[in-house]
Amino acid sequence: MRPLTYARHRFPPAIIQRAVWLYFRSALSYRDVEDMLAERGIDVSYETVRRWVHKFGGLYAERVRQRRPRPSDRWHLDEVFLKIGGQIVYLWRTVDDEGEVLDILVQSKRDRKAALKLRLKLLKRQGYVPNAIVTDRLRSYRAALRELGLHDRHVTGGRSNNRAEVSHQPTRRRERQQIRFKSPGSAQRFLAAHSAISNLFNVQRHLISRRTLKVFRSTATADWREIVAA
Repeated sequence: MRPLTYARHRFPPAIIQRAVWLYFRSALSYRDVEDMLAERGIDVSYETVRRWVHKFGGLYAERVRQRRPRPSDRWHLDEVFLKIGGQIVYLWRTVDDEGEVLDILVQSKRDRKAALKLRLKLLKRQGYVPNAIVTDRLRSYRAALRELGLHDRHVTGGRSNNRAEVSHQPTRRRERQQIRFKSPGSAQRFLAAHSAISNLFNVQRHLISRRTLKVFRSTATADWREIVAA
């Protein structure tokens, strides 16, 4: 992993960590984070918050991924369009059957080559082949999986891919809040970090009791503090 240091920053690490956490965990703008810190007596400009997010967001996300346990053996793949600068691009996303985001990739195409690029990147990062790969009926998936020799693990039909389709909702909320993404590169950087940090705090709260929620949330918070420590 890349080294994490807060050297040569005017503000203490705790303030930087809190600002980045607020930005990724809530649907807030840089100016919203500035206002929330100001209410606590911390005078930070939104441009400073933006620089912190760009510098540390990816580092935190990288550390989160290193600590996550192996996902389940059933992966769900889906793509959704994004309009950036008047052009249509596609956000390809893979989640497991518990909603854990495994990988995302912003690409300009929706063809076999684009689907294959996501699969190769995903398999390299995870280091194993799942038992089932669930997609919609887009032909690009079938062609890419056939090329990889995984067509026998391909599952389609019915509502089998609802898990991946629902996973796009947080992206749509942030897209509206940011008044659309400004470039494919910035969308890729933000969404990659956002998905990893969201995974850490994804405790499936609608499936557990209040007491269990408190335990899981405390564990996630403790893990976060270790991750952001230099």
